[in-house]
Amino acid sequence: MTKRMIINVFSQCCPTPQSEGQWKNPRDRSVPGFNDPEFWIDLAKTAERGCFDSLFFADVHGAYDVYGGNMDAGIRHGVQVPGNDPSVLLPLLAHETSNLGFIITYSTTYFQPFLTAKMFSSLDHFTNGRVGWNIVTSYLRTAAQNGLGELLEHDARYDKAEEYMEVCYKLWELSWDDDALVFDRVRDMLIDPARVRLVNHKGPHYEVSGPHMCTPTRQRTPFLVQAGQSSRGYEFSSKHAEAVFVVFQNLHKAREGERLVRELEQRYGRARDTVKLMQGIGVVVAETEAEVASKLERCKGYASVEGALALFGGWTGVDLSGFRPGDELGAFESNQMRHLAAFFGDIDPQRRWTFADMCDYMKLCSVCPLIVGTPDRVADALERWVDEGRVDGFNLIPVDQPGSLRDFVDLVVPELQRRGRMRTAYPSGRPTLRELYAGGDGRLAADHPARRVSL
Repeated sequence: MTKRMIINVFSQCCPTPQSEGQWKNPRDRSVPGFNDPEFWIDLAKTAERGCFDSLFFADVHGAYDVYGGNMDAGIRHGVQVPGNDPSVLLPLLAHETSNLGFIITYSTTYFQPFLTAKMFSSLDHFTNGRVGWNIVTSYLRTAAQNGLGELLEHDARYDKAEEYMEVCYKLWELSWDDDALVFDRVRDMLIDPARVRLVNHKGPHYEVSGPHMCTPTRQRTPFLVQAGQSSRGYEFSSKHAEAVFVVFQNLHKAREGERLVRELEQRYGRARDTVKLMQGIGVVVAETEAEVASKLERCKGYASVEGALALFGGWTGVDLSGFRPGDELGAFESNQMRHLAAFFGDIDPQRRWTFADMCDYMKLCSVCPLIVGTPDRVADALERWVDEGRVDGFNLIPVDQPGSLRDFVDLVVPELQRRGRMRTAYPSGRPTLRELYAGGDGRLAADHPARRVSL
Protein backbone atom coordinates (compact mmCIF):
# COMPACT_ATOMS: atom_id res chain seq x y z
CA MET A 1 0.00 0.00 0.00
CA THR A 2 1.32 3.45 -0.96
CA LYS A 3 2.08 5.52 2.12
CA ARG A 4 0.63 9.03 2.21
CA MET A 5 3.07 11.80 3.05
CA ILE A 6 2.24 14.26 5.81
CA ILE A 7 3.32 17.73 4.67
CA ASN A 8 3.72 20.90 6.74
CA VAL A 9 4.99 24.23 5.54
CA PHE A 10 7.56 25.59 7.98
CA SER A 11 7.82 29.28 8.73
CA GLN A 12 8.44 31.87 11.41
CA CYS A 13 7.01 35.36 11.94
CA CYS A 14 10.27 36.95 10.83
CA PRO A 15 12.14 37.60 7.58
CA THR A 16 13.61 34.53 5.80
CA PRO A 17 13.62 32.20 8.83
CA GLN A 18 16.35 29.69 7.83
CA SER A 19 17.63 30.79 4.43
CA GLU A 20 19.48 33.86 5.62
CA GLY A 21 19.85 36.66 3.08
CA GLN A 22 16.91 35.73 0.86
CA TRP A 23 15.14 38.95 1.84
CA LYS A 24 17.27 40.42 -1.01
CA ASN A 25 15.73 37.95 -3.47
CA PRO A 26 13.06 39.75 -5.57
CA ARG A 27 10.82 36.67 -5.23
CA ASP A 28 10.86 36.94 -1.44
CA ARG A 29 8.07 39.02 0.11
CA SER A 30 8.78 38.28 3.76
CA VAL A 31 10.08 41.85 4.10
CA PRO A 32 7.89 43.70 4.89
CA GLY A 33 5.37 40.86 4.64
CA PHE A 34 6.12 39.34 8.04
CA ASN A 35 4.34 42.34 9.62
CA ASP A 36 1.35 42.12 7.27
CA PRO A 37 -1.57 39.77 8.06
CA GLU A 38 -2.34 39.49 4.34
CA PHE A 39 1.08 37.90 3.75
CA TRP A 40 0.26 35.11 6.21
CA ILE A 41 -3.28 34.70 4.91
CA ASP A 42 -1.86 34.21 1.42
CA LEU A 43 0.68 31.68 2.70
CA ALA A 44 -1.99 29.72 4.59
CA LYS A 45 -4.36 29.70 1.61
CA THR A 46 -1.58 28.45 -0.66
CA ALA A 47 -0.79 25.63 1.76
CA GLU A 48 -4.46 24.69 1.91
CA ARG A 49 -4.67 24.75 -1.88
CA GLY A 50 -1.96 22.11 -1.80
CA CYS A 51 -3.87 20.03 0.78
CA PHE A 52 -1.04 20.45 3.32
CA ASP A 53 -1.59 19.21 6.85
CA SER A 54 -0.45 22.32 8.68
CA LEU A 55 1.42 25.58 8.80
CA PHE A 56 4.23 25.12 11.35
CA PHE A 57 5.58 28.23 13.12
CA ALA A 58 8.94 28.25 14.84
CA ASP A 59 9.59 30.94 17.46
CA VAL A 60 12.40 32.27 19.66
CA HIS A 61 12.60 34.91 22.39
CA GLY A 62 16.12 36.28 22.17
CA ALA A 63 18.82 37.43 19.76
CA TYR A 64 21.65 35.24 18.47
CA ASP A 65 24.90 36.36 20.05
CA VAL A 66 27.42 33.48 19.76
CA TYR A 67 29.01 34.34 16.42
CA GLY A 68 31.83 36.80 17.08
CA GLY A 69 30.92 36.90 20.75
CA ASN A 70 28.12 39.44 20.24
CA MET A 71 24.78 39.87 18.49
CA ASP A 72 26.01 42.16 15.69
CA ALA A 73 25.89 39.53 12.95
CA GLY A 74 22.56 38.18 14.14
CA ILE A 75 21.02 41.66 14.10
CA ARG A 76 22.71 42.77 10.87
CA HIS A 77 21.40 39.81 8.89
CA GLY A 78 18.00 39.57 10.57
CA VAL A 79 18.60 36.12 12.04
CA GLN A 80 15.10 35.24 13.30
CA VAL A 81 14.72 38.88 14.31
CA PRO A 82 12.56 40.93 14.24
CA GLY A 83 10.07 38.25 15.19
CA ASN A 84 6.37 38.54 16.01
CA ASP A 85 4.33 36.15 18.15
CA PRO A 86 2.58 33.66 15.81
CA SER A 87 -0.14 32.68 18.28
CA VAL A 88 -2.11 35.87 17.62
CA LEU A 89 -2.34 34.99 13.93
CA LEU A 90 -4.05 31.64 14.34
CA PRO A 91 -7.71 32.68 14.74
CA LEU A 92 -7.35 34.97 11.72
CA LEU A 93 -5.75 32.25 9.58
CA ALA A 94 -8.33 29.72 10.72
CA HIS A 95 -11.09 32.12 9.67
CA GLU A 96 -9.55 32.45 6.21
CA THR A 97 -9.11 28.68 5.71
CA SER A 98 -11.29 25.64 6.32
CA ASN A 99 -9.06 22.61 6.93
CA LEU A 100 -5.40 23.57 7.31
CA GLY A 101 -3.91 22.92 10.75
CA PHE A 102 -1.64 25.30 12.66
CA ILE A 103 1.30 24.37 14.90
CA ILE A 104 3.07 26.96 17.03
CA THR A 105 6.21 26.69 19.08
CA TYR A 106 5.79 27.38 22.80
CA SER A 107 8.45 27.05 25.46
CA THR A 108 8.13 25.18 28.75
CA THR A 109 10.93 27.41 30.08
CA TYR A 110 9.30 30.78 29.43
CA PHE A 111 5.59 30.21 30.10
CA GLN A 112 3.83 28.78 33.13
CA PRO A 113 1.81 25.59 32.47
CA PHE A 114 -1.49 27.05 33.66
CA LEU A 115 -1.21 29.86 31.11
CA THR A 116 -0.05 27.49 28.39
CA ALA A 117 -3.07 25.25 28.98
CA LYS A 118 -5.37 28.26 28.71
CA MET A 119 -3.62 29.55 25.58
CA PHE A 120 -3.88 26.30 23.67
CA SER A 121 -7.44 25.53 24.71
CA SER A 122 -8.43 29.01 23.57
CA LEU A 123 -6.65 28.57 20.25
CA ASP A 124 -8.17 25.13 19.80
CA HIS A 125 -11.64 26.58 20.33
CA PHE A 126 -10.98 29.51 17.99
CA THR A 127 -9.60 27.23 15.23
CA ASN A 128 -12.27 24.54 15.67
CA GLY A 129 -9.74 21.92 16.75
CA ARG A 130 -6.95 22.70 14.30
CA VAL A 131 -4.14 23.68 16.66
CA GLY A 132 -0.92 21.90 17.64
CA TRP A 133 1.81 22.68 20.15
CA ASN A 134 5.48 22.29 19.22
CA ILE A 135 6.92 21.70 22.69
CA VAL A 136 10.41 23.13 23.23
CA THR A 137 12.53 23.69 26.32
CA SER A 138 14.51 26.52 24.58
CA TYR A 139 18.21 27.22 24.31
CA LEU A 140 18.99 30.94 23.91
CA ARG A 141 20.72 32.49 26.90
CA THR A 142 19.69 35.94 25.66
CA ALA A 143 16.04 35.01 26.29
CA ALA A 144 16.86 34.13 29.90
CA GLN A 145 18.51 37.55 30.18
CA ASN A 146 15.15 39.09 29.25
CA GLY A 147 13.62 37.90 32.49
CA LEU A 148 11.82 34.92 30.96
CA GLY A 149 12.99 32.37 33.48
CA GLU A 150 16.10 30.46 34.41
CA LEU A 151 17.72 28.53 31.57
CA LEU A 152 18.65 25.24 33.18
CA GLU A 153 21.18 22.73 31.90
CA HIS A 154 19.92 20.78 28.87
CA ASP A 155 18.71 17.56 30.52
CA ALA A 156 17.38 19.42 33.57
CA ARG A 157 15.13 21.45 31.26
CA TYR A 158 13.59 18.20 30.01
CA ASP A 159 13.21 16.87 33.57
CA LYS A 160 11.28 19.99 34.51
CA ALA A 161 9.24 19.74 31.31
CA GLU A 162 8.04 16.28 32.37
CA GLU A 163 6.20 17.81 35.33
CA TYR A 164 5.06 20.70 33.12
CA MET A 165 3.32 18.25 30.79
CA GLU A 166 1.68 16.46 33.71
CA VAL A 167 0.14 19.74 34.87
CA CYS A 168 -1.16 20.54 31.39
CA TYR A 169 -2.58 17.04 30.97
CA LYS A 170 -4.48 17.28 34.25
CA LEU A 171 -5.98 20.62 33.24
CA TRP A 172 -6.91 19.53 29.71
CA GLU A 173 -8.05 15.98 30.37
CA LEU A 174 -9.44 15.91 33.91
CA SER A 175 -10.60 19.33 35.08
CA TRP A 176 -13.85 19.60 33.08
CA ASP A 177 -16.40 16.99 32.08
CA ASP A 178 -17.65 17.17 28.51
CA ASP A 179 -21.16 18.00 29.75
CA ALA A 180 -20.23 20.55 32.44
CA LEU A 181 -22.08 23.34 30.63
CA VAL A 182 -25.73 22.55 31.45
CA PHE A 183 -27.57 25.80 30.55
CA ASP A 184 -30.26 25.00 33.13
CA ARG A 185 -32.63 27.98 33.23
CA VAL A 186 -34.91 26.39 35.83
CA ARG A 187 -32.12 26.03 38.38
CA ASP A 188 -30.31 29.18 37.15
CA MET A 189 -27.22 27.05 36.51
CA LEU A 190 -24.92 27.68 33.56
CA ILE A 191 -22.23 25.26 34.77
CA ASP A 192 -22.70 22.23 37.02
CA PRO A 193 -20.05 22.58 39.77
CA ALA A 194 -20.05 18.81 40.27
CA ARG A 195 -18.66 18.42 36.76
CA VAL A 196 -15.72 20.81 37.23
CA ARG A 197 -12.86 19.89 39.52
CA LEU A 198 -9.61 21.20 40.92
CA VAL A 199 -6.40 19.46 39.89
CA ASN A 200 -4.45 20.33 43.08
CA HIS A 201 -1.08 19.53 41.57
CA LYS A 202 1.91 19.83 43.91
CA GLY A 203 5.33 18.90 42.63
CA PRO A 204 8.99 19.92 42.84
CA HIS A 205 8.54 22.73 40.28
CA TYR A 206 4.84 23.63 40.13
CA GLU A 207 1.83 24.05 42.40
CA VAL A 208 -1.38 24.44 40.41
CA SER A 209 -4.82 24.19 41.99
CA GLY A 210 -7.05 24.79 38.98
CA PRO A 211 -9.63 24.39 37.72
CA HIS A 212 -8.75 24.85 34.08
CA MET A 213 -10.14 28.12 32.73
CA CYS A 214 -11.52 26.66 29.49
CA THR A 215 -14.15 24.11 28.56
CA PRO A 216 -12.94 21.01 26.71
CA THR A 217 -12.15 21.54 23.03
CA ARG A 218 -12.71 19.09 20.20
CA GLN A 219 -9.20 17.73 20.82
CA ARG A 220 -9.07 18.44 24.59
CA THR A 221 -5.28 18.19 24.50
CA PRO A 222 -3.87 19.99 21.43
CA PHE A 223 -1.97 17.96 18.88
CA LEU A 224 1.51 17.50 20.38
CA VAL A 225 4.74 18.00 18.44
CA GLN A 226 8.32 18.12 19.64
CA ALA A 227 11.62 19.17 18.10
CA GLY A 228 14.73 17.69 19.69
CA GLN A 229 17.21 15.02 18.63
CA SER A 230 19.44 14.73 21.67
CA SER A 231 19.18 11.48 23.63
CA ARG A 232 16.96 13.20 26.19
CA GLY A 233 14.97 14.87 23.45
CA TYR A 234 14.25 11.53 21.78
CA GLU A 235 13.04 10.11 25.10
CA PHE A 236 10.75 13.07 25.68
CA SER A 237 9.27 13.04 22.18
CA SER A 238 8.78 9.27 22.16
CA LYS A 239 6.82 9.56 25.40
CA HIS A 240 4.78 12.71 24.77
CA ALA A 241 4.77 13.73 21.10
CA GLU A 242 2.48 12.65 18.30
CA ALA A 243 4.90 14.04 15.73
CA VAL A 244 8.57 14.98 16.00
CA PHE A 245 10.41 17.51 13.82
CA VAL A 246 13.69 15.87 12.80
CA VAL A 247 16.65 16.82 10.62
CA PHE A 248 18.42 13.68 9.43
CA GLN A 249 21.45 14.11 7.21
CA ASN A 250 20.60 11.21 4.90
CA LEU A 251 18.50 8.07 4.54
CA HIS A 252 20.83 5.97 6.65
CA LYS A 253 20.64 8.38 9.60
CA ALA A 254 16.86 8.54 9.13
CA ARG A 255 16.57 4.76 9.47
CA GLU A 256 18.70 4.85 12.61
CA GLY A 257 16.53 7.57 14.13
CA GLU A 258 13.33 5.79 13.19
CA ARG A 259 14.48 2.57 14.86
CA LEU A 260 15.32 4.46 18.04
CA VAL A 261 11.93 6.20 18.18
CA ARG A 262 10.09 2.91 17.61
CA GLU A 263 12.00 1.28 20.47
CA LEU A 264 11.36 4.21 22.79
CA GLU A 265 7.65 4.61 22.07
CA GLN A 266 7.13 0.96 22.96
CA ARG A 267 9.19 1.41 26.13
CA TYR A 268 6.77 4.13 27.17
CA GLY A 269 3.77 1.91 26.53
CA ARG A 270 2.68 3.44 23.25
CA ALA A 271 1.70 1.55 20.12
CA ARG A 272 4.38 1.17 17.47
CA ASP A 273 4.39 3.83 14.72
CA THR A 274 2.42 6.26 16.88
CA VAL A 275 5.01 9.05 16.63
CA LYS A 276 5.18 10.59 13.16
CA LEU A 277 8.65 11.61 11.97
CA MET A 278 8.63 14.92 10.09
CA GLN A 279 11.88 15.49 8.20
CA GLY A 280 13.01 19.07 7.64
CA ILE A 281 13.64 19.44 3.91
CA GLY A 282 14.27 22.24 1.44
CA VAL A 283 13.22 22.10 -2.21
CA VAL A 284 14.33 24.07 -5.26
CA VAL A 285 12.13 23.00 -8.17
CA ALA A 286 11.45 24.16 -11.70
CA GLU A 287 9.98 22.64 -14.85
CA THR A 288 13.32 22.09 -16.64
CA GLU A 289 16.84 21.24 -15.52
CA ALA A 290 18.14 24.49 -16.98
CA GLU A 291 15.60 26.49 -14.95
CA VAL A 292 16.53 24.53 -11.83
CA ALA A 293 20.23 25.28 -12.26
CA SER A 294 19.55 28.96 -12.86
CA LYS A 295 17.23 29.24 -9.85
CA LEU A 296 19.70 27.48 -7.55
CA GLU A 297 22.58 29.72 -8.60
CA ARG A 298 20.43 32.83 -8.23
CA CYS A 299 19.23 31.88 -4.74
CA LYS A 300 22.74 31.06 -3.57
CA GLY A 301 23.83 34.46 -4.80
CA TYR A 302 21.46 36.13 -2.32
CA ALA A 303 22.57 33.98 0.62
CA SER A 304 24.19 35.51 3.69
CA VAL A 305 26.91 33.14 4.91
CA GLU A 306 27.61 35.20 8.01
CA GLY A 307 23.90 35.15 8.84
CA ALA A 308 23.81 31.37 8.42
CA LEU A 309 26.78 31.03 10.76
CA ALA A 310 25.15 33.31 13.33
CA LEU A 311 22.03 31.11 13.24
CA PHE A 312 24.09 27.94 13.51
CA GLY A 313 26.09 29.39 16.38
CA GLY A 314 22.93 30.12 18.33
CA TRP A 315 21.77 26.52 17.88
CA THR A 316 25.07 24.89 18.80
CA GLY A 317 26.93 27.40 20.98
CA VAL A 318 29.91 27.18 18.57
CA ASP A 319 31.49 30.49 17.51
CA LEU A 320 32.71 29.96 13.94
CA SER A 321 33.86 33.54 13.36
CA GLY A 322 37.56 32.71 13.45
CA PHE A 323 37.63 29.95 10.85
CA ARG A 324 39.23 30.17 7.42
CA PRO A 325 37.76 28.67 4.24
CA GLY A 326 40.38 25.91 3.96
CA ASP A 327 40.16 24.74 7.60
CA GLU A 328 39.16 21.08 7.81
CA LEU A 329 36.40 20.41 10.31
CA GLY A 330 37.98 17.18 11.45
CA ALA A 331 41.27 18.84 12.39
CA PHE A 332 40.01 20.42 15.61
CA GLU A 333 39.98 18.55 18.92
CA SER A 334 37.27 20.29 20.92
CA ASN A 335 34.17 18.25 21.69
CA GLN A 336 31.99 20.78 19.90
CA MET A 337 34.07 20.66 16.73
CA ARG A 338 34.24 16.86 16.76
CA HIS A 339 30.45 16.80 16.96
CA LEU A 340 30.25 19.33 14.12
CA ALA A 341 32.67 17.31 11.97
CA ALA A 342 30.67 14.14 12.66
CA PHE A 343 27.39 15.81 11.67
CA PHE A 344 28.71 16.96 8.29
CA GLY A 345 30.77 13.80 7.85
CA ASP A 346 27.55 11.79 8.02
CA ILE A 347 26.20 13.76 5.07
CA ASP A 348 29.02 12.46 2.87
CA PRO A 349 31.53 10.19 4.67
CA GLN A 350 33.82 10.18 1.62
CA ARG A 351 34.35 13.91 1.76
CA ARG A 352 36.91 15.85 3.80
CA TRP A 353 34.71 18.73 4.85
CA THR A 354 36.28 22.17 4.98
CA PHE A 355 34.81 25.28 6.53
CA ALA A 356 34.08 26.60 3.02
CA ASP A 357 32.17 23.39 2.20
CA MET A 358 30.08 23.74 5.34
CA CYS A 359 29.28 27.39 4.56
CA ASP A 360 28.21 26.53 1.03
CA TYR A 361 25.99 23.70 2.30
CA MET A 362 24.18 25.99 4.75
CA LYS A 363 23.46 28.83 2.31
CA LEU A 364 19.93 27.57 1.68
CA CYS A 365 17.74 26.02 4.41
CA SER A 366 20.65 25.86 6.88
CA VAL A 367 21.46 22.26 7.87
CA CYS A 368 18.35 20.72 6.32
CA PRO A 369 18.90 18.57 3.22
CA LEU A 370 18.08 20.35 -0.02
CA ILE A 371 16.37 18.57 -2.91
CA VAL A 372 17.02 20.21 -6.27
CA GLY A 373 15.36 19.19 -9.52
CA THR A 374 12.32 18.95 -11.74
CA PRO A 375 8.98 17.87 -10.21
CA ASP A 376 9.46 14.19 -11.00
CA ARG A 377 12.98 14.16 -9.54
CA VAL A 378 11.81 15.97 -6.39
CA ALA A 379 8.95 13.49 -5.99
CA ASP A 380 11.38 10.59 -6.46
CA ALA A 381 13.62 11.95 -3.70
CA LEU A 382 10.73 12.52 -1.29
CA GLU A 383 9.51 8.97 -1.91
CA ARG A 384 12.96 7.61 -1.04
CA TRP A 385 12.89 9.51 2.26
CA VAL A 386 9.55 7.88 3.08
CA ASP A 387 10.14 4.37 1.70
CA GLU A 388 13.82 3.93 2.50
CA GLY A 389 14.36 6.48 5.27
CA ARG A 390 11.04 5.54 6.91
CA VAL A 391 10.01 9.10 7.77
CA ASP A 392 6.30 9.91 7.72
CA GLY A 393 6.43 13.29 6.07
CA PHE A 394 8.13 16.65 5.82
CA ASN A 395 8.41 20.13 7.22
CA LEU A 396 8.99 22.09 4.02
CA ILE A 397 11.68 24.67 4.80
CA PRO A 398 11.37 27.73 2.52
CA VAL A 399 14.18 29.25 0.52
CA ASP A 400 12.13 32.33 -0.30
CA GLN A 401 8.62 33.16 0.89
CA PRO A 402 6.08 32.63 -0.55
CA GLY A 403 7.84 31.52 -3.73
CA SER A 404 9.14 28.19 -2.42
CA LEU A 405 5.69 27.15 -1.24
CA ARG A 406 3.98 28.19 -4.47
CA ASP A 407 6.54 26.29 -6.54
CA PHE A 408 5.98 23.17 -4.46
CA VAL A 409 2.19 23.42 -4.60
CA ASP A 410 2.08 24.16 -8.33
CA LEU A 411 4.78 21.73 -9.49
CA VAL A 412 5.42 18.98 -6.92
CA VAL A 413 2.01 18.45 -5.29
CA PRO A 414 0.28 17.38 -8.54
CA GLU A 415 3.03 14.80 -9.12
CA LEU A 416 2.76 13.47 -5.56
CA GLN A 417 -1.03 13.33 -5.88
CA ARG A 418 -0.70 11.41 -9.14
CA ARG A 419 1.46 8.87 -7.31
CA GLY A 420 -1.01 8.59 -4.44
CA ARG A 421 1.40 10.19 -1.98
CA MET A 422 -0.68 13.27 -1.12
CA ARG A 423 -4.40 13.71 -0.62
CA THR A 424 -6.34 15.41 -3.40
CA ALA A 425 -8.96 16.77 -0.99
CA TYR A 426 -9.40 17.08 2.75
CA PRO A 427 -11.61 14.60 4.61
CA SER A 428 -15.20 15.72 5.01
CA GLY A 429 -16.52 17.14 8.25
CA ARG A 430 -13.74 19.68 8.95
CA PRO A 431 -11.35 17.32 10.75
CA THR A 432 -9.17 18.32 13.68
CA LEU A 433 -5.42 18.50 13.24
CA ARG A 434 -5.06 15.18 15.05
CA GLU A 435 -7.53 13.60 12.63
CA LEU A 436 -5.57 14.97 9.67
CA TYR A 437 -2.42 13.31 10.97
CA ALA A 438 -3.76 10.04 12.31
CA GLY A 439 -7.51 9.74 11.81
CA GLY A 440 -9.55 8.55 14.79
CA ASP A 441 -12.00 10.67 16.74
CA GLY A 442 -9.76 13.64 17.41
CA ARG A 443 -8.81 12.58 20.93
CA LEU A 444 -5.42 11.39 22.10
CA ALA A 445 -4.85 7.65 21.89
CA ALA A 446 -5.72 5.72 25.04
CA ASP A 447 -2.07 4.72 25.55
CA HIS A 448 -0.82 8.32 25.65
CA PRO A 449 0.43 9.47 29.09
CA ALA A 450 -2.10 12.31 29.08
CA ARG A 451 -4.88 9.73 29.19
CA ARG A 452 -3.28 8.00 32.17
CA VAL A 453 -2.83 10.95 34.56
CA SER A 454 -4.88 11.05 37.74
CA LEU A 455 -5.78 13.72 40.28
